[in-house]
Amino acid sequence: MSHNDLHVRPISSAEHSAFLETAHDVSFLQRPEWARVKGGWRGESLGFFDQDELVGTALVLHRAAPVIKKTLAYVPDGPVIDFQAHPAENVIRPLAAYLKNRGAFQLKMGPGREVRTWAAAAVRKNLGKEGFAQLADLELKSSSEQALALNDALLDLGFTKEDVGLDFGAGQPEYVARVALQDEEGNQLDVEQVMASYSATTRNETRKALKSTLEIEVGGTADMARFHALYNHTADRQEFTGRPLSYFETMHRVLNEAVPGSCTLYIASNEGVDLAASIVIRSSNLAWYLYGASSSEQRKIFAPKAIMNRMVEDSIAAGCRYLDQGGVSATLDKEHHLSGLTKFKTNTGCDIVQTNGEWDLALNKPLAWAFEKYMNWRKK
Repeated sequence: MSHNDLHVRPISSAEHSAFLETAHDVSFLQRPEWARVKGGWRGESLGFFDQDELVGTALVLHRAAPVIKKTLAYVPDGPVIDFQAHPAENVIRPLAAYLKNRGAFQLKMGPGREVRTWAAAAVRKNLGKEGFAQLADLELKSSSEQALALNDALLDLGFTKEDVGLDFGAGQPEYVARVALQDEEGNQLDVEQVMASYSATTRNETRKALKSTLEIEVGGTADMARFHALYNHTADRQEFTGRPLSYFETMHRVLNEAVPGSCTLYIASNEGVDLAASIVIRSSNLAWYLYGASSSEQRKIFAPKAIMNRMVEDSIAAGCRYLDQGGVSATLDKEHHLSGLTKFKTNTGCDIVQTNGEWDLALNKPLAWAFEKYMNWRKK
Protein backbone atom coordinates (compact mmCIF):
# COMPACT_ATOMS: atom_id res chain seq x y z
CA MET A 1 0.00 0.00 0.00
CA SER A 2 1.46 3.36 -1.06
CA HIS A 3 1.39 6.44 1.12
CA ASN A 4 -1.50 7.84 -0.93
CA ASP A 5 -3.66 4.71 -0.80
CA LEU A 6 -6.70 4.71 1.47
CA HIS A 7 -8.23 1.70 3.14
CA VAL A 8 -11.90 1.11 3.77
CA ARG A 9 -13.55 -0.53 6.76
CA PRO A 10 -16.92 -0.45 8.54
CA ILE A 11 -17.44 2.23 11.17
CA SER A 12 -20.16 2.67 13.77
CA SER A 13 -23.10 5.03 13.26
CA ALA A 14 -21.68 7.17 16.07
CA GLU A 15 -18.29 7.45 14.32
CA HIS A 16 -20.04 8.19 11.05
CA SER A 17 -22.22 10.95 12.51
CA ALA A 18 -19.29 12.50 14.37
CA PHE A 19 -17.29 12.77 11.16
CA LEU A 20 -20.21 14.37 9.30
CA GLU A 21 -20.46 17.04 11.97
CA THR A 22 -17.02 18.26 10.85
CA ALA A 23 -17.91 18.36 7.13
CA HIS A 24 -19.75 20.79 4.85
CA ASP A 25 -22.13 20.12 1.95
CA VAL A 26 -23.27 16.79 3.41
CA SER A 27 -26.39 15.36 1.81
CA PHE A 28 -29.03 13.88 4.10
CA LEU A 29 -28.79 10.81 1.84
CA GLN A 30 -25.31 10.21 3.30
CA ARG A 31 -26.35 10.28 6.95
CA PRO A 32 -26.42 6.87 8.67
CA GLU A 33 -29.97 7.40 9.93
CA TRP A 34 -31.27 7.64 6.36
CA ALA A 35 -30.83 3.88 6.03
CA ARG A 36 -33.52 3.46 8.71
CA VAL A 37 -35.95 5.50 6.61
CA LYS A 38 -35.44 3.60 3.34
CA GLY A 39 -37.44 0.38 3.39
CA GLY A 40 -36.06 -2.53 1.39
CA TRP A 41 -32.42 -1.43 1.73
CA ARG A 42 -29.75 -2.45 4.23
CA GLY A 43 -27.45 0.37 5.30
CA GLU A 44 -23.73 0.14 5.98
CA SER A 45 -21.45 2.90 7.29
CA LEU A 46 -17.96 2.80 5.80
CA GLY A 47 -14.92 4.91 6.63
CA PHE A 48 -11.98 5.88 4.40
CA PHE A 49 -8.73 5.89 6.36
CA ASP A 50 -5.37 7.45 5.54
CA GLN A 51 -3.10 5.49 7.88
CA ASP A 52 -5.20 5.70 11.07
CA GLU A 53 -6.96 8.98 10.23
CA LEU A 54 -10.63 8.93 9.17
CA VAL A 55 -10.73 11.21 6.10
CA GLY A 56 -14.07 10.28 4.52
CA THR A 57 -17.27 8.31 4.92
CA ALA A 58 -19.90 6.59 2.80
CA LEU A 59 -23.39 5.40 3.58
CA VAL A 60 -23.82 2.36 1.35
CA LEU A 61 -27.35 1.09 0.76
CA HIS A 62 -27.52 -2.59 -0.19
CA ARG A 63 -30.44 -4.14 -2.06
CA ALA A 64 -30.52 -7.88 -2.64
CA ALA A 65 -30.98 -8.92 -6.27
CA PRO A 66 -33.71 -11.46 -7.09
CA VAL A 67 -32.73 -15.14 -6.71
CA ILE A 68 -28.96 -14.61 -6.30
CA LYS A 69 -27.47 -13.86 -2.89
CA LYS A 70 -25.65 -10.77 -4.11
CA THR A 71 -26.39 -7.08 -3.66
CA LEU A 72 -26.51 -3.84 -5.57
CA ALA A 73 -24.42 -1.38 -3.53
CA TYR A 74 -25.65 2.21 -3.82
CA VAL A 75 -23.88 5.35 -2.59
CA PRO A 76 -26.35 8.25 -3.11
CA ASP A 77 -24.91 11.78 -3.07
CA GLY A 78 -21.57 10.51 -1.87
CA PRO A 79 -19.10 9.54 -0.66
CA VAL A 80 -18.29 12.39 1.72
CA ILE A 81 -14.62 12.97 1.00
CA ASP A 82 -12.36 15.66 -0.45
CA PHE A 83 -11.59 14.46 -3.99
CA GLN A 84 -8.93 17.17 -4.31
CA ALA A 85 -6.95 15.81 -1.39
CA HIS A 86 -7.71 12.19 -2.31
CA PRO A 87 -7.87 11.42 -6.05
CA ALA A 88 -10.82 9.36 -7.23
CA GLU A 89 -8.69 6.30 -7.95
CA ASN A 90 -7.45 6.22 -4.33
CA VAL A 91 -11.05 6.43 -3.10
CA ILE A 92 -12.87 4.14 -5.53
CA ARG A 93 -10.47 1.21 -5.82
CA PRO A 94 -10.49 0.27 -2.12
CA LEU A 95 -14.25 0.92 -1.91
CA ALA A 96 -14.97 -1.32 -4.91
CA ALA A 97 -12.64 -4.05 -3.59
CA TYR A 98 -14.31 -4.01 -0.18
CA LEU A 99 -17.82 -4.23 -1.64
CA LYS A 100 -16.91 -6.96 -4.14
CA ASN A 101 -15.35 -9.08 -1.40
CA ARG A 102 -18.59 -8.82 0.58
CA GLY A 103 -20.93 -9.92 -2.19
CA ALA A 104 -21.84 -6.79 -4.15
CA PHE A 105 -22.14 -7.37 -7.90
CA GLN A 106 -22.45 -3.69 -8.84
CA LEU A 107 -21.59 -0.29 -7.35
CA LYS A 108 -23.93 2.59 -8.15
CA MET A 109 -22.63 5.98 -7.09
CA GLY A 110 -23.78 9.58 -7.44
CA PRO A 111 -21.03 11.92 -6.17
CA GLY A 112 -23.46 14.87 -6.11
CA ARG A 113 -20.95 17.60 -6.98
CA GLU A 114 -22.15 20.67 -8.88
CA VAL A 115 -20.86 20.49 -12.46
CA ARG A 116 -22.68 23.38 -14.17
CA THR A 117 -25.23 26.00 -13.08
CA TRP A 118 -27.67 28.10 -15.12
CA ALA A 119 -29.33 31.17 -13.60
CA ALA A 120 -33.05 31.08 -12.90
CA ALA A 121 -33.73 34.26 -14.89
CA ALA A 122 -31.89 33.00 -17.98
CA VAL A 123 -33.77 29.69 -17.97
CA ARG A 124 -37.12 31.45 -17.49
CA LYS A 125 -36.40 33.91 -20.28
CA ASN A 126 -35.37 31.32 -22.86
CA LEU A 127 -37.72 28.46 -22.04
CA GLY A 128 -39.50 27.67 -25.30
CA LYS A 129 -37.57 30.22 -27.37
CA GLU A 130 -36.29 29.32 -30.82
CA GLY A 131 -32.64 28.31 -30.79
CA PHE A 132 -32.73 27.09 -27.19
CA ALA A 133 -33.52 23.38 -27.14
CA GLN A 134 -31.62 22.36 -23.99
CA LEU A 135 -29.85 23.94 -21.05
CA ALA A 136 -26.50 23.43 -22.79
CA ASP A 137 -27.60 26.12 -25.30
CA LEU A 138 -27.64 28.76 -22.55
CA GLU A 139 -24.81 30.82 -21.12
CA LEU A 140 -23.51 29.33 -17.89
CA LYS A 141 -23.73 31.02 -14.54
CA SER A 142 -20.86 28.86 -13.26
CA SER A 143 -19.04 25.58 -13.83
CA SER A 144 -16.63 23.40 -11.84
CA GLU A 145 -13.47 21.99 -13.37
CA GLN A 146 -13.08 19.74 -10.33
CA ALA A 147 -16.51 18.15 -10.81
CA LEU A 148 -15.85 17.67 -14.54
CA ALA A 149 -12.48 16.07 -13.73
CA LEU A 150 -14.26 13.69 -11.34
CA ASN A 151 -16.53 12.56 -14.19
CA ASP A 152 -13.45 11.91 -16.35
CA ALA A 153 -11.85 9.94 -13.52
CA LEU A 154 -14.95 7.76 -13.12
CA LEU A 155 -14.84 6.96 -16.83
CA ASP A 156 -11.17 6.02 -16.56
CA LEU A 157 -11.99 3.72 -13.63
CA GLY A 158 -14.50 1.78 -15.73
CA PHE A 159 -17.77 3.37 -14.63
CA THR A 160 -20.61 3.86 -17.10
CA LYS A 161 -23.23 6.59 -16.91
CA GLU A 162 -26.82 5.78 -17.77
CA ASP A 163 -28.30 8.04 -20.43
CA VAL A 164 -31.83 8.82 -19.29
CA GLY A 165 -32.40 11.39 -22.04
CA LEU A 166 -34.61 14.30 -21.03
CA ASP A 167 -36.65 12.35 -18.49
CA PHE A 168 -35.88 11.08 -15.00
CA GLY A 169 -34.25 7.72 -14.36
CA ALA A 170 -34.16 5.64 -11.20
CA GLY A 171 -32.23 7.15 -8.31
CA GLN A 172 -31.26 10.78 -7.89
CA PRO A 173 -31.80 13.21 -10.81
CA GLU A 174 -28.79 14.69 -12.59
CA TYR A 175 -30.42 18.12 -13.00
CA VAL A 176 -31.87 19.80 -9.91
CA ALA A 177 -33.47 23.14 -9.06
CA ARG A 178 -31.91 25.13 -6.21
CA VAL A 179 -32.67 28.53 -4.67
CA ALA A 180 -29.37 30.19 -3.77
CA LEU A 181 -29.31 31.44 -0.17
CA GLN A 182 -25.74 32.76 -0.33
CA ASP A 183 -23.98 34.97 -2.85
CA GLU A 184 -20.91 33.85 -4.83
CA GLU A 185 -18.59 34.96 -2.00
CA GLY A 186 -20.49 32.83 0.52
CA ASN A 187 -22.30 35.70 2.24
CA GLN A 188 -25.76 34.83 3.52
CA LEU A 189 -28.57 36.56 1.62
CA ASP A 190 -31.66 37.96 3.29
CA VAL A 191 -35.23 37.07 2.29
CA GLU A 192 -35.68 40.16 0.11
CA GLN A 193 -32.51 39.35 -1.82
CA VAL A 194 -33.73 35.80 -2.38
CA MET A 195 -37.16 37.03 -3.50
CA ALA A 196 -35.45 39.23 -6.08
CA SER A 197 -34.66 36.02 -8.00
CA TYR A 198 -38.38 35.12 -8.24
CA SER A 199 -40.50 35.95 -11.24
CA ALA A 200 -42.59 39.12 -10.78
CA THR A 201 -45.78 37.06 -10.56
CA THR A 202 -44.39 34.73 -7.89
CA ARG A 203 -43.04 37.69 -5.92
CA ASN A 204 -46.46 39.39 -5.97
CA GLU A 205 -48.25 36.20 -4.97
CA THR A 206 -45.83 35.70 -2.10
CA ARG A 207 -46.40 39.23 -0.80
CA LYS A 208 -50.17 38.69 -1.05
CA ALA A 209 -49.88 35.45 0.93
CA LEU A 210 -47.85 37.17 3.63
CA LYS A 211 -50.52 39.87 4.03
CA SER A 212 -53.32 37.31 4.39
CA THR A 213 -54.73 35.71 7.54
CA LEU A 214 -52.73 32.51 6.92
CA GLU A 215 -51.01 30.89 9.88
CA ILE A 216 -47.81 28.89 9.43
CA GLU A 217 -46.96 26.35 12.11
CA VAL A 218 -44.23 23.77 12.59
CA GLY A 219 -45.82 20.39 13.21
CA GLY A 220 -44.63 17.30 15.04
CA THR A 221 -44.69 13.64 14.03
CA ALA A 222 -48.32 13.39 15.16
CA ASP A 223 -49.21 16.15 12.67
CA MET A 224 -47.98 14.09 9.71
CA ALA A 225 -51.57 12.84 9.36
CA ARG A 226 -52.57 16.42 8.47
CA PHE A 227 -49.81 16.56 5.88
CA HIS A 228 -50.81 13.17 4.52
CA ALA A 229 -54.43 14.20 4.02
CA LEU A 230 -53.27 17.10 1.81
CA TYR A 231 -50.68 14.85 0.16
CA ASN A 232 -53.34 12.28 -0.81
CA HIS A 233 -55.51 15.09 -2.18
CA THR A 234 -52.56 16.32 -4.26
CA ALA A 235 -51.81 12.78 -5.46
CA ASP A 236 -55.39 12.37 -6.67
CA ARG A 237 -55.34 15.76 -8.38
CA GLN A 238 -52.00 15.19 -10.10
CA GLU A 239 -52.55 11.46 -10.68
CA PHE A 240 -49.53 9.97 -8.95
CA THR A 241 -49.23 7.16 -6.39
CA GLY A 242 -48.21 8.51 -3.02
CA ARG A 243 -46.31 7.02 -0.10
CA PRO A 244 -48.08 5.73 3.03
CA LEU A 245 -48.40 7.84 6.17
CA SER A 246 -46.04 5.50 8.03
CA TYR A 247 -43.16 6.47 5.70
CA PHE A 248 -43.44 10.15 6.59
CA GLU A 249 -43.90 9.47 10.30
CA THR A 250 -40.79 7.28 10.32
CA MET A 251 -38.77 9.85 8.38
CA HIS A 252 -39.74 12.69 10.75
CA ARG A 253 -39.12 10.66 13.88
CA VAL A 254 -35.85 8.98 12.83
CA LEU A 255 -34.18 12.09 11.38
CA ASN A 256 -35.08 14.31 14.30
CA GLU A 257 -33.98 11.73 16.86
CA ALA A 258 -30.56 11.68 15.16
CA VAL A 259 -30.27 15.44 14.55
CA PRO A 260 -32.98 17.51 16.30
CA GLY A 261 -34.65 19.94 13.91
CA SER A 262 -33.25 18.31 10.76
CA CYS A 263 -36.69 17.36 9.42
CA THR A 264 -39.31 20.10 9.59
CA LEU A 265 -43.01 19.86 8.80
CA TYR A 266 -44.66 23.18 7.89
CA ILE A 267 -48.46 23.53 7.79
CA ALA A 268 -50.32 26.59 6.47
CA SER A 269 -53.92 27.02 7.58
CA ASN A 270 -56.58 29.68 7.36
CA GLU A 271 -59.42 29.89 9.87
CA GLY A 272 -58.77 26.34 11.00
CA VAL A 273 -58.59 24.81 7.51
CA ASP A 274 -55.30 23.24 6.40
CA LEU A 275 -54.41 24.58 2.94
CA ALA A 276 -50.80 23.51 2.35
CA ALA A 277 -48.00 21.54 3.98
CA SER A 278 -44.35 20.92 3.20
CA ILE A 279 -41.45 18.84 4.51
CA VAL A 280 -37.93 20.30 4.58
CA ILE A 281 -34.76 18.39 5.48
CA ARG A 282 -31.58 20.18 6.52
CA SER A 283 -28.12 18.63 6.69
CA SER A 284 -24.91 20.54 7.51
CA ASN A 285 -25.19 23.75 5.43
CA LEU A 286 -27.79 22.49 2.91
CA ALA A 287 -31.59 22.27 2.76
CA TRP A 288 -34.09 20.30 0.67
CA TYR A 289 -37.77 21.01 0.05
CA LEU A 290 -38.57 17.32 -0.16
CA TYR A 291 -42.37 17.07 -0.24
CA GLY A 292 -45.19 19.53 -0.71
CA ALA A 293 -48.98 19.22 -0.74
CA SER A 294 -51.89 21.63 -1.06
CA SER A 295 -55.65 21.85 -1.00
CA SER A 296 -57.84 22.93 -3.90
CA GLU A 297 -59.60 25.36 -1.55
CA GLN A 298 -58.80 29.07 -1.14
CA ARG A 299 -56.09 28.94 -3.80
CA LYS A 300 -56.07 32.73 -4.22
CA ILE A 301 -54.51 33.03 -0.77
CA PHE A 302 -51.40 31.30 -2.17
CA ALA A 303 -50.70 29.20 0.93
CA PRO A 304 -47.76 27.29 -0.69
CA LYS A 305 -46.02 30.62 -1.33
CA ALA A 306 -46.31 31.57 2.34
CA ILE A 307 -44.74 28.24 3.33
CA MET A 308 -41.96 28.75 0.80
CA ASN A 309 -41.18 32.12 2.37
CA ARG A 310 -40.99 30.52 5.82
CA MET A 311 -38.75 27.72 4.49
CA VAL A 312 -36.39 30.28 2.99
CA GLU A 313 -36.34 32.35 6.20
CA ASP A 314 -35.54 29.33 8.37
CA SER A 315 -32.94 27.94 5.97
CA ILE A 316 -31.17 31.31 5.86
CA ALA A 317 -31.22 31.44 9.67
CA ALA A 318 -29.67 27.95 9.72
CA GLY A 319 -26.81 29.16 7.47
CA CYS A 320 -27.79 27.03 4.49
CA ARG A 321 -26.12 27.54 1.12
CA TYR A 322 -29.19 26.63 -0.93
CA LEU A 323 -32.71 25.23 -0.75
CA ASP A 324 -33.00 22.32 -3.17
CA GLN A 325 -36.40 21.81 -4.80
CA GLY A 326 -35.75 18.53 -6.59
CA GLY A 327 -35.23 17.29 -10.11
CA VAL A 328 -35.91 18.93 -13.46
CA SER A 329 -35.26 18.05 -17.10
CA ALA A 330 -32.44 19.45 -19.24
CA THR A 331 -34.94 20.42 -21.93
CA LEU A 332 -36.04 23.96 -22.82
CA ASP A 333 -38.72 22.66 -25.18
CA LYS A 334 -42.08 23.96 -23.98
CA GLU A 335 -43.81 20.95 -25.51
CA HIS A 336 -41.90 18.50 -23.30
CA HIS A 337 -44.03 17.11 -20.48
CA LEU A 338 -41.49 18.24 -17.84
CA SER A 339 -41.11 21.82 -19.06
CA GLY A 340 -43.87 23.05 -16.76
CA LEU A 341 -41.86 21.84 -13.79
CA THR A 342 -38.84 23.87 -14.94
CA LYS A 343 -41.00 26.95 -15.40
CA PHE A 344 -42.58 26.61 -11.97
CA LYS A 345 -39.27 26.10 -10.16
CA THR A 346 -37.38 28.88 -11.93
CA ASN A 347 -40.32 31.19 -11.16
CA THR A 348 -39.56 30.51 -7.50
CA GLY A 349 -35.94 31.60 -8.00
CA CYS A 350 -34.33 28.22 -8.59
CA ASP A 351 -31.11 28.09 -10.56
CA ILE A 352 -30.77 24.82 -12.50
CA VAL A 353 -27.76 22.76 -11.46
CA GLN A 354 -26.25 19.83 -13.31
CA THR A 355 -24.67 17.38 -10.86
CA ASN A 356 -22.34 14.48 -11.69
CA GLY A 357 -25.33 12.21 -12.14
CA GLU A 358 -25.22 8.55 -11.21
CA TRP A 359 -22.59 6.08 -12.37
CA ASP A 360 -22.37 2.27 -12.39
CA LEU A 361 -19.35 0.03 -11.93
CA ALA A 362 -19.71 -3.71 -12.57
CA LEU A 363 -18.01 -5.66 -9.79
CA ASN A 364 -19.21 -8.99 -11.22
CA LYS A 365 -19.74 -8.45 -14.95
CA PRO A 366 -22.00 -11.44 -15.72
CA LEU A 367 -24.30 -10.66 -12.78
CA ALA A 368 -24.30 -6.92 -13.53
CA TRP A 369 -25.22 -7.69 -17.15
CA ALA A 370 -28.05 -10.02 -16.07
CA PHE A 371 -29.34 -7.44 -13.58
CA GLU A 372 -29.42 -4.75 -16.27
CA LYS A 373 -31.42 -7.04 -18.56
CA TYR A 374 -33.82 -7.81 -15.73
CA MET A 375 -34.36 -4.11 -14.95
CA ASN A 376 -34.93 -3.30 -18.63
CA TRP A 377 -37.50 -6.10 -18.77
CA ARG A 378 -39.29 -4.68 -15.73
CA LYS A 379 -39.57 -1.27 -17.41
CA LYS A 380 -41.51 -2.71 -20.37
